[in-house]
Amino acid sequence: MLPKVIDLFSGCGGLALGFEKAGFDIVAGVELMPEACKTISYNLSWRYGKKETHLCGDITEMNGNIFKDKVGKEGCIIIGGPPCQAYSKAGIGKLRSLGEDRINTKDSRGYLYQDFLRFVFDMDAKAVVMENVPESTNFGGINIPEIVCVKLAEKGYESYWTILNSADYGVPQIRERVFVIAIKKSENKKIHLPKPTNRNENDALTLYQKRFEAYKQCNFFVQPKGVEDVEEPWVTMGDAFSDLPIIFPTSTSKYKLFSLNTEIPYKTKAQNKFQKAMRMWYGKDGFGVTANAFRKNKRDFPIFEKMKQGDNYIDASKIADKLFNEEVKLFGYLENSSEYIKLKNKMIPKYDRNKFENKWRRLDETKPSHTLVAHLQKDTYSHIHPWEPRGITVREAARIQSFPDDFFFDCSMGDAYKQIGNAVPPLLAFAVAKTIYNTFKEE
Repeated sequence: MLPKVIDLFSGCGGLALGFEKAGFDIVAGVELMPEACKTISYNLSWRYGKKETHLCGDITEMNGNIFKDKVGKEGCIIIGGPPCQAYSKAGIGKLRSLGEDRINTKDSRGYLYQDFLRFVFDMDAKAVVMENVPESTNFGGINIPEIVCVKLAEKGYESYWTILNSADYGVPQIRERVFVIAIKKSENKKIHLPKPTNRNENDALTLYQKRFEAYKQCNFFVQPKGVEDVEEPWVTMGDAFSDLPIIFPTSTSKYKLFSLNTEIPYKTKAQNKFQKAMRMWYGKDGFGVTANAFRKNKRDFPIFEKMKQGDNYIDASKIADKLFNEEVKLFGYLENSSEYIKLKNKMIPKYDRNKFENKWRRLDETKPSHTLVAHLQKDTYSHIHPWEPRGITVREAARIQSFPDDFFFDCSMGDAYKQIGNAVPPLLAFAVAKTIYNTFKEE
């Protein structure tokens, strides 16, 4: 009998969704943010007419045995991704901006892995999957995944950690993440790493693949399986977006803010394996998709329109300068006149060109996306649509993360972007979950 799954730090449910698809029963979970808890409750419980399984609350204030009544003799697997802000570059930068004494090692979120382990040990979990950002390998000189593996080993677990790239598992995004995987030695089983399904055709190493040799000095690091015999290429932005609705074809199109429950017909039938997977996750293809909302960047639509795929903020700034100078010439404004300054403030983005080179980037249809982050909640300049002159919609962000098209976001546009940016890609979670499913199904 398969162990039940308990989902900690669940976010909107990317990790749990992958385990559900692999065949596991998600019986309980914890999430601090009410909006994310509502999203996971809808998609993992309410859509099936079931009572919600996830509690909304602070895990540090909860007893590690709180879910004992949800699990029987089959035991449990505990999964989750403790918050990454204390480890990530973006989170560290934000802390520093609040004061010199605000350093990441003083951020209590950096130690929430201890509460994750507390639940693991109190529940005597049969297996464990913990996900986090690669920067967690250097938290003020401390390697968090290595420490977690040590603690698990001391309690009788066979444990290891690795770094997986979601693009290698059919996700249209280069997103490298740490996974700690463990199983009780008393189970007499071994959990193998998932085999990649896709490969980078030019065989270039990613940022963290270049560090594998150094990571091999760690006692618990295991290098992921190679792609030598994998033929299918990485899923690109063209693969991911080509069937989705046309929302804003030109910079002069009329802007409309769609509610997240408004359904718009697909542009075409499913054109590839990835699109079919996104449409058929729940067993049937739909008429269209919801969550087609995008941000009203009125000043920047003309700039977006002239950006080439792959262009960054420096390229965008040069375009803005050119458009501004054309307007100045057209109206004959004198330099530094009040009209000149007013027009400049209206047309020229104010971000520092020496610091924010990659704050803007237009997606390239021939490549996977770069990593989505929760900052999408603030703006979507980091992910500008490859063909249309706008930032990506909520649904397009969900596609980049491999959330299925029937995954519903009943929240604000900003909250949806934040939840998606923080999530584990469901297709990557599914790949990991399948190996664990096979481990426990073995006789």
